[in-house]
Parts: sequence; C-alpha cells; structure tokens
Amino acid sequence: MTHDTQTTRLAVIGAGPGGYAAAFLAADLGLDVTLVDPEPNPGGVCLYRGCIPSKTLLHVAGVLREAGDAQRWGVTFGPPQIDVGTLRSWTESVVKSLTDGLGQLSRQRKVNFVQGRARFVDARTLEIERTGGSSETLGFEHAIIATGSRPAGIPGVHTDSPRVLDSTAALRLETIPKSLLIVGGGYIGLELGTVYAALGTRVTVAEMMPSLLPGVDTDLVSVLHKRLEPVFASILLETTVTAIGEEKNGVRVRLRGKDLVEKEMPYEKILVAVGRKPNSGGVGLENIGVEISERGFIKVDASCRTRVPSILAIGDVVGEPMLAHKAAHEGRVAAEVVSGRNAAFEPRAIPAVVFTDPEIAWCGLTERAAREKNRSVKVARFPWAASGRAKTIGRSDGFTKLVIDPASERVLGVGIVGPGAGELITEGTLAVEMGATAKDVALTIHPHPTLSETMMEAAEVFFGRSTHLYRPRKR
Repeated sequence: MTHDTQTTRLAVIGAGPGGYAAAFLAADLGLDVTLVDPEPNPGGVCLYRGCIPSKTLLHVAGVLREAGDAQRWGVTFGPPQIDVGTLRSWTESVVKSLTDGLGQLSRQRKVNFVQGRARFVDARTLEIERTGGSSETLGFEHAIIATGSRPAGIPGVHTDSPRVLDSTAALRLETIPKSLLIVGGGYIGLELGTVYAALGTRVTVAEMMPSLLPGVDTDLVSVLHKRLEPVFASILLETTVTAIGEEKNGVRVRLRGKDLVEKEMPYEKILVAVGRKPNSGGVGLENIGVEISERGFIKVDASCRTRVPSILAIGDVVGEPMLAHKAAHEGRVAAEVVSGRNAAFEPRAIPAVVFTDPEIAWCGLTERAAREKNRSVKVARFPWAASGRAKTIGRSDGFTKLVIDPASERVLGVGIVGPGAGELITEGTLAVEMGATAKDVALTIHPHPTLSETMMEAAEVFFGRSTHLYRPRKR
C-alpha cells in the first residue's frame, strides 16, 4: 500500500448531483478541485441507483400502460413479451451513457477525480483510500461534504434476507416476482410498485399512515390512489409490519392494521421503502467538530457552511427535502461561497414530483401547510375534465390548483396531478419564486391545446371567469 500527500484548494466528498455540481462550478470559477467518490465516474446514487434507472423503468411501464389503454381508442396490441435481460441492459446503458458523460465533463474542467473513500483527519486534511488499495493524504483549504443518503430499514424488524429488498436491489431487476409487498407508501415505494405491477407482479402496498404519500395534499393523492387501486393487488393503510419470516419459496409477513382480514400473508419478495437516512457516519466528522442533529443531519447555515469555517455541506446529508435538484442548487451556492462570493440558498419554492401514473407535483405553500400555519389562503382549482388536451389523451382525471394569498393575490403554491405534472410544475415554481400574481398567470398567453393551459385557467378560476369552467357569479 502506497501513501502519498497531495493538496487542493477545494475537496468535494461525494459526486452525486450536489457534489459534481459544486465541483464543476468551482472549477469554472478557477479553483483547483478534487472530487472523491467510490464510483468510477460522477453521478452518485441518483444516476447509478436512483433517479435515472427508476425513471427509465417507469417509462417502460408507461409504454405498457398506454398499449393497454389503446384498446379504448380502437388500437389493439398483442400481449407484451418482456425480456428482463434486455430491459436490464437498456437501463444500464442509460446509466453508463450519463455517467460516462459526467466523467468527460470532469476531465474537460480539469477536476481531479479520485475513485475512493475520504475521511477527515482534521479540518484541513483528508485521508483517502483509493479503490484498489492505495491511500493518500489530501490537504485542502475548503471541503464540501456531499455524501448523500441511504435507504432506511424497518425499526425493530429483522430484514436480513435476500428476499427483502431495498430500492437499490429492486432497481437491479434481477427477477420479476409473482408477488411483492412494498412496505411504505411514499414516492419510492409507489414508483417502484408501478414498475413491478406493469411487469406482471401482484403488488401490495402497506403504509402506516392514513394516506399514501404522507405530507402531500390529500386531494392530489386521492386521484392517484383511485388510479392505483385496480393496478395494485391491495393498498393497506394504517398498517405496519411487525415480523418477517423466511420460507421455502418466499417470506411470511405479520401485519398489524385496523382493517386487516389476514394477519399473516406470504409474498415472494418484500421491498422496504420507508425513507432514507443521511450518510453522516464513517467520514470522520467526529474529528472536526461539525454539528449534527439528532436525526444525523449536518447543521449548516444559509450559505451551506458548518460551524467549522473550512467545511461546508450540501444535499441529503444536510436535511430534507432529499431531492437531487435541491442538492445541485446547494452545491452551486457552496461553490460560490468557497470562491469568495456572497451567496445563500434561500428558495421560495422547491418543486417535488412523484413519477407515478398520474404524476403528482407541487411547490411552494401547500394547503396542508397553510392549515397547519393557520394562514388564510384561497385555492383555485381547474379540473382536467375541462381541458381539451387532457381529453385528447384520454386522461381527464387530474387537476391543477393554485394556492393564492387573498390580499396580495400572489401565487404562494401550486399543486398538479395528472400525466406530465412533473414538466408542468416548473411554471408554478417560477411563479412562486418571482412573486407572480394570479393576474400575471392569467394574462400569460398559453399555447392551445396543451396541459399548460390549466395553469392559466386555474388563475382565471380565482377571478371567477375561466373560459372552460362555468361558475355562477355571486350577487
């Protein structure tokens, strides 16, 4: 084992969306940058084992769904023949293309990319164990911690079995089980459940809360829930897993819930999707005095600084929402701060998207949050049943809503449920970020026929004069 000593202006630990965004911008600003990650190229969990492979598989699931829906329009396809090996190879090729591209961008920017694991020796020094066995000491002026997060387990339940999967294992798509229990009705569980159901698996979802997607406005969730009921074998709310036992051909799960008929059920496999935990351990934070919360998140200020002047932190490891685009923006803020610029991460709205069918997207103030804060708001909803474009694609079950301040008429939040909601939410995010009013949105000419028109018409609903939705005038 060799041991070398190097120095750098900026060390970035973790090459996910936040880490590589920070490293690339810092290099663009003229800094000498070293980026450390266990993977062979930048990308992190999002590209290798999260956002990208899951969305690739969700696209395939969408194709299968649309092929089935086409019968209503007079077009009939034969039963799909699914080649799991080819599907897995396609997903892997998408990941490789993107991560190879990031590797090329890293080299073009002269970022020193080190494949390995880093650990703090002190507030100016890292010990890096390279993949392959060699190690080196890296001195730095500043470091950005971008170590991300990992799947959480079920508290108090033994899950050490090859038949019990986390999201990483589920995305490998090694086999298509006949039956699958998904523990957790959040976005990860529902997205992966959508994929497996489309591939022919009988999917059951068990969620401990009274609603799927806890924390999301219930009117948005109700549209998705109704759509998923015939797709999944069962949706069990207010239900928890108390024990898991392995059998010859699967696992037997003991469930606790108020409406359960069967207290024990057999499944071929289980997917545990109960959330994620920050990767704040194992990197030597105890050696530098960085402050950590009870949940394991690194505490930072608006400029992404920890209480140690030379150390910054971004992304999942600093707190929720654990979203790639949030991490990327924090990474760019941190890079500017290290380069001596005055920058802060202070967004008015961070968009969130659940890539199910239908998609759910929201940003800014939600109805739920407004009620919890006892804040007076007016909600303007435009149903997609009144959208010409929604009718043309046979999907009129969604809606678009604006959460508006009744005094200033500013748009405070936006919620959308329906196909393509993830693409549509950007306009809502911009409206909130720019302080736009309902009149600004209503007077912006939208192309026809498009789903984006539902934003404009929701704003017109606020004024009681939507073209395609009649509301009797109040005297």
